[in-house]
Amino acid sequence: MQIRILGPFEVLADDGVPADVPGARLRALLIALALEPGRVVPRPTLVDWIWGDDPPADAPGALQRLASRLRKALPGGVIEARAGGYRLTVHPDAVDAVRFERLVGAARPREALALWRGVAMEDVGPQDSDAFDAAVTRLEGLRLAAVEDRFDADVGPGDVAELTDLVAAHPLRERLVAALMRALVAAGRDSEALLVFQRAREALADALGVDPSPELSALHGALLRGEPAGRAESPTSNLRAELTSFVGRDADVAVVRDLVAEHRLTTLIGPGGSGKTRLATETARTLTPPDGAWLVELAAVGADGDVAQATLAGLGLRDALLGSTSNADLTDRLIAAVRDRDGLLVLDNCEHMIESVAAFADRVLGECRRLRILATSREPLGITGEALWLVEPLAPPEAVRLLLDRAGAVRRNLVADDQAPETMGRICRALDGMPLAIELAAARLRTMSLDQLSDRLHDRFRLLTGGSRTALPRHRTLRAVVDWSWELLTDAERAVLRRLSVFCGGAGLDAAERVCAGAGVGPEQVLELLTSLAEKSLVVTEDNGAPRYRMLTTITEYARERLVEAGEPDLARRAHLAWFTELAETAEPHLRRAEQLDWLAVLGTEHDNIGSAMRGALAAGEGQEAMRLAAGAGWYWWLSGHRSEGIELIIAATALPGEVADETRALVYALVVLFVSAGRGGEREAQEWIHRAYRYSRRVPDHHPVLGLVVPLERMLQSSDAVLDAFAPLLGSEDPWVRALARLHMGKMRIVLGHGGWEADQYLETALAEFRVLGERYGISFALTELGERIAVRGEFVRACEYFEQAVAVVAEVGAVEDLIRMRSRQAQLYWLSGDKDAGAAALADAERHAERVTWPDALAELALAKAELARWCGDAGEARHQLGVATDLLGDGAQWALIRAVTHDLLGYLTADLDESRDHRAAACRAATESGYAPLIAQVLVGVADLALLSAQDEQAARLLAASAAVRGLPDRTHPDATRIERTARSRLGDEAFAEAAREGARASWPELVAVTCPT
Repeated sequence: MQIRILGPFEVLADDGVPADVPGARLRALLIALALEPGRVVPRPTLVDWIWGDDPPADAPGALQRLASRLRKALPGGVIEARAGGYRLTVHPDAVDAVRFERLVGAARPREALALWRGVAMEDVGPQDSDAFDAAVTRLEGLRLAAVEDRFDADVGPGDVAELTDLVAAHPLRERLVAALMRALVAAGRDSEALLVFQRAREALADALGVDPSPELSALHGALLRGEPAGRAESPTSNLRAELTSFVGRDADVAVVRDLVAEHRLTTLIGPGGSGKTRLATETARTLTPPDGAWLVELAAVGADGDVAQATLAGLGLRDALLGSTSNADLTDRLIAAVRDRDGLLVLDNCEHMIESVAAFADRVLGECRRLRILATSREPLGITGEALWLVEPLAPPEAVRLLLDRAGAVRRNLVADDQAPETMGRICRALDGMPLAIELAAARLRTMSLDQLSDRLHDRFRLLTGGSRTALPRHRTLRAVVDWSWELLTDAERAVLRRLSVFCGGAGLDAAERVCAGAGVGPEQVLELLTSLAEKSLVVTEDNGAPRYRMLTTITEYARERLVEAGEPDLARRAHLAWFTELAETAEPHLRRAEQLDWLAVLGTEHDNIGSAMRGALAAGEGQEAMRLAAGAGWYWWLSGHRSEGIELIIAATALPGEVADETRALVYALVVLFVSAGRGGEREAQEWIHRAYRYSRRVPDHHPVLGLVVPLERMLQSSDAVLDAFAPLLGSEDPWVRALARLHMGKMRIVLGHGGWEADQYLETALAEFRVLGERYGISFALTELGERIAVRGEFVRACEYFEQAVAVVAEVGAVEDLIRMRSRQAQLYWLSGDKDAGAAALADAERHAERVTWPDALAELALAKAELARWCGDAGEARHQLGVATDLLGDGAQWALIRAVTHDLLGYLTADLDESRDHRAAACRAATESGYAPLIAQVLVGVADLALLSAQDEQAARLLAASAAVRGLPDRTHPDATRIERTARSRLGDEAFAEAAREGARASWPELVAVTCPT
């Protein structure tokens, strides 16, 4: 189907047969849809197009009836009703007007003009429709511009008659005047050409009060001098040469070039000091429009100034145009001067007169179709068709390059040591990669070192004040840059901006509405105000599923100063604390169920805010508030790989004075127990916290699930006889998570006490199944590692590694990096024992990678101890000693815990070649293991004593000690390669029968007595 409106209205079906579309309104509807082929035209637009200012009472119904009639008149399926409007489903080139515009845009004016058959839409014309009239006017204007394009490209004597008529009809169109003059000269009628110029000059002066454009005047001058009547050369730019290099934005220049080529209005937006002006001028410098690129500097123009006047001055036309006595306003004069120019205007620093610039740009671009505008502003102009490019901070490498370049101009020996690049990176990150801030910092390096500059950036507004004397006043200091933006804000925008500074790492909408509201700002206003601040480049919006709002560091520091000035810091901080305490409390129970990943993600996004809220409460001495947040966030810190930070904050909260609810205090104390008992030691410290948690939990009628675990822990401390079944009462708990954890501990206690049967395994397997039903990944990983360890002790190393692999996969989901390090370290040992050295090396490397992100000393010490043991197995005593030293250094005072002392002395007993020294280490290891009461550890150190006996030629005693070790553990430990080595050697020396007899004696003997024989005190 073809729709022709560039002349008499006509619709042709695919077979060329005309389709009858009767009536002005029906035709107007089709034309309105045809001008937007393939796009949905909203119903209000169509109503306005058809009925103008006098729509019927039931306009939607009337429109629907018209659309129904139109469907019947046209081939089936071309009119579609869509949500909000209607759509015409034809190819754009099926509409002659649309095809005409495409050809004009492609610089093919002759083909475009050939589509015209008369006056546009001459036989349609709905009455009182301004929209319809505007469309006709626009098309006729485009037609006239295309005629000008055609004559610009090619004019000769045969065009004189047509051009004479056109100039008579449009005496102010200077391109037509110039074309007529050239045609007359080509026909040898130079004097007539001069007369045409004189008439045009008079017409311009009478109508607009302006002189002819430089191009037309240049053509006139050329005729007077008898030169060829070509287009005269004139200045094509007022862009100044820069004194500094352009760093880090080459890719941006390429993108902005493309935007300028594709769109007639492009605006570079971004915060003050981000480099918008420099990017705009560098881009303009690479463009070569026929009539040049011109910079219009608006920063010095007042908010109520005239954009047109500044533009005339930038174009160098000010004196000629303002000297006229005409009553034409400045915008009219400017349009008359540049109407036919194919050039680029760079409107710089538009934000303080945004409304005026928007109106100016809209009008000028509407009437000067060959002109393009590249604007810079801290917010968009907000015009339909505007293309935007956000000028973001420089990436770290480019930021460092800029600092190095600018600093190198004032200090030749800047990079003097290996640490300088790292320090420069730190400076650039602190300054958000903002070019102006970096240049101000570079100026300071005339009299400061890099380290001094870096250390003083906390007071950046006092420090960064040495800008160029020739720069705009608001670009000479960092504070002035932000002051400029602040002064342009409304009171409500200022309130939201300063309150937003209390957040760390950004804010979600709900949080912002809660914290930023108040004192003149309602919660329902916050979204609109945040949107406005984002448009003004003071707030950065990030959308990874749900929008978040944050500020650059410099803006945050400035806003915090303003928050203090307003007397609101405590109010904002308390609102922030309340919101994130409620969030943590809401999330906490979900962290023990299948939805824990979703809630960990929520809390992970707000990690910095939660930490900031806690530190604020601690600094203010708010005990109740700090303990509430600790109770809500403690399990999150444990699960998510933030244990060092979590225990530091929780312990600090417990130290604050003040009234705290008993349940809150008991829960926080229980969380401390979880943290301090996580490694191989800390028993005594854990005992103290267990007593405290138990004491307060007894005052609470309805226990939190975690508090239920305190009772068996207290029972175990009170009586060693209670250890085996201390958790049995919890097997009937209403909470399935508590039941599963109790079952897991029932199995673990049997391992701790040296029960060698399958009962422990059954408890662990049942717990694993229950945790899997719940979807609770920490419990799943706990059960898997305990089962994997049990399987490994029996010698099934490959199968044990599979269990550890499952545990690693589960823990990785929640982000408990500390546990990943422990699991991979142990897995590396088990792979080594299985003979797969490559897999062991890979597991250890993975543990090392995770360790780079962790400060939790227990996890790092676990890795060092595993590496020490592996090094010993491989015969590298020096590396083993080194890693053992690393572990003890990491643990600090914790190296004196019984479990750690036992492991340390046991390892040193293998590493020394001196039997007396080894004997001392073995004795110390046994004392520490006995103190711990941990059967697997006692069994481990007994193997070491057996090694000492073997080295001392006490082969039967070595066999007895190996059997005693297995008896203590409840079964032989196949994960101990030394036990295998000792057994093989002793058996070869004694013979199978004697070895078996000695082993039977050891299994029946008291292990302390056996140790006393080998390590006499």
